[in-house]
Amino acid sequence: MAAITLDAWVDALQSRGRYTFLRTEAIKGSGLSPEAVKKALQRMVSRRRVVKVKDYFYVIVPLEYLNSGGPPSSWFVDDLMKAMKLPYYVGLLSAAGIHGASHQQPQVFQVLTVRPVRPLQVGRARLQFFASKHASEAAVQSVKTPTGTMRVSTPESTVVDLIRFAKAAGHLDNVATVIADLVPLVHPARLLKAIRLSGNVSTAQRLGYLLDQIRARHLSKPIHHWVERQSPRTVALRPGRAVPGAPEDQRWHVLVSEPIEIEA
Repeated sequence: MAAITLDAWVDALQSRGRYTFLRTEAIKGSGLSPEAVKKALQRMVSRRRVVKVKDYFYVIVPLEYLNSGGPPSSWFVDDLMKAMKLPYYVGLLSAAGIHGASHQQPQVFQVLTVRPVRPLQVGRARLQFFASKHASEAAVQSVKTPTGTMRVSTPESTVVDLIRFAKAAGHLDNVATVIADLVPLVHPARLLKAIRLSGNVSTAQRLGYLLDQIRARHLSKPIHHWVERQSPRTVALRPGRAVPGAPEDQRWHVLVSEPIEIEA
């Protein structure tokens, strides 16, 4: 095959609706040598035609996102995680926003996977990763994007993760506010399944308490039955902020140092 310029190869790729590629694909597709591709990619990065996310993975920058330095994370996260050979799902506040929760929209795109991954910056888009050993088994759904699909945690998985990674959502008041937005989408049996998958009794206790506070007893009741069978220990509602003498909620065995404030 006769070699073509890398610019022409990238243009052709974009014309077919592809916005990501591997360095190895560029070498094979263009017919250029590895060294020639390396230099051409450096020039294209400097012109902001493409963004280097990893040494082996690049994102094409369409003209309408030139000022942003790259397209939204949803355009490339699925391809990125496949290239990294890691199971994943979009979760926490990012998933909550996709499901329609209007409060506390994240400044970063939050992704859960099976091992620690450093944050990534792709133009103005920032991706933050959280390690969860259950990332392969958690309930997810496929959500369409402008370039394909991505894996997003279900409302039930999202609710459980928001408790587990409360710091990622700002603080527990924010978490309670977001969960209140998601309650209409949550099914009791699927929520209990997500809790049981996590296997974390303290997460279940904190979630149950919050659900009671937002008057979602139809969701907290099955969790309470499960928690009571686990012989739960008393835990602080806000991890790391236990206050001596804090009153205990007897139903959930949770120490409540200060009440939860939920935004209207």
